[in-house]
Amino acid sequence: MSGNTIALVTGANKGIGHEVARGLAATGATVLVGARDPRRGAEAAEKLVAEGFSAVPVELDVTDRVSVSAVAARIDREYGKLDILVNNAGILLERGQAPSQVPVELLVRTYTTNVFGVVEVTNGLLPLIRRAPAGRIVNLSSGLGSLTLTSDPEHRYGQFPLLAYNSSKSALNAVTVSYASELRSTPIKVNAADPGYCATDLNGHSGPRTPAQGAIAAVRLATLPADGPTGGFFSEDGPEPW
Repeated sequence: MSGNTIALVTGANKGIGHEVARGLAATGATVLVGARDPRRGAEAAEKLVAEGFSAVPVELDVTDRVSVSAVAARIDREYGKLDILVNNAGILLERGQAPSQVPVELLVRTYTTNVFGVVEVTNGLLPLIRRAPAGRIVNLSSGLGSLTLTSDPEHRYGQFPLLAYNSSKSALNAVTVSYASELRSTPIKVNAADPGYCATDLNGHSGPRTPAQGAIAAVRLATLPADGPTGGFFSEDGPEPW
């Protein structure tokens, strides 16, 4: 990958997003470190720069159309294109409630970031991605978004019926397929990545995998060759069931 490659990672100030940013920067890309909090974004970018990478902080709230438009205008002005978009920003608000106890308001908040935010950012930046020689869009999903796995009572994911979070990731997978279908005749590839159960702030650092391990699938999908897949759902080990 050339140093002229421009990548934006949302929610890149910590956790898996930060490791995705590091992984892309290690390929030679200039990584725009998207973060809602400008101070945390700047600190995260500074860490990458201190490691010898090219990283630039970008203030971005994926739920705010004005913020998304401002970022698109900045990328257009400073770079003229966007090669890679990794929609990583996400939230998990449930704390063990049974599905029937989850208020609709919690679903709305979850979907606002995990689904609507991805659509807002993707739509806002797609004109810039179309200018790239071979754009790549990666949506950070979850194994908990797999209907196949979560409907299996014998599978470990079947033990976590998180109504808002799981369904938001299932919806995100459907969003991924829709964009891939629209863009199939272009060089742009759109895929969903399952990072696995990683120890992050999202789950109280309870996962057995590290954020660096969780970033592997996303980085791989963000740097796919021309004959790579599109419209798929992949973990580090290969295709995941829907």
